[in-house]
Amino acid sequence: MVYLTRGKELLDPLAIYQRLGLKAGDRVAHLGCGGAGQFTAPAAQIVGEKSTVYAVDILKPVLQATLSKAMLEGVYNIKAIWSNLEILGATKIPEGSLDYALLINILFQSKKQKEIMAEAKRLLRSGGKLLIIDWNQSQSSFGPPAELKIKPSKVEQFAKELNLNIIDQFQPGTYHFGLILEKP
Repeated sequence: MVYLTRGKELLDPLAIYQRLGLKAGDRVAHLGCGGAGQFTAPAAQIVGEKSTVYAVDILKPVLQATLSKAMLEGVYNIKAIWSNLEILGATKIPEGSLDYALLINILFQSKKQKEIMAEAKRLLRSGGKLLIIDWNQSQSSFGPPAELKIKPSKVEQFAKELNLNIIDQFQPGTYHFGLILEKP
């Protein structure tokens, strides 16, 4: 399933998850999941019924919308977690328990980007991977204003400060950049 806007490809969750290496049995959290579930439900389908994908957001209605949409698609292995990702230790997922944490189109929405990345790192096991996808600096008639977009170099700086290793950099779509970071 590819998500389209005005006839242009935005992001293909399945291609992104293939690049990430997501597989059956993995433990995943989609941090800042938003209400569409366009990345949460596909992750839950990949990891399978015997695993759980955590959908985390600060807005309770968004969490309910994500669960409702997933159930309509026959996906029942998503657990909603209400949390403020800007606060280290606030997310009620066991520390060091995740194989993957996903931050997709979330960093541009906050002034506390490093704190969000630190919370994601806290949840990852050693060797766990953090996927970051956010809007690139290209000009377009949609997406956030340029002054809100985070530069990949800033994400790389935060990764270094948080002792996260950059293992892949890619362009998941015309309007986004992607980084895969690993917790040592």
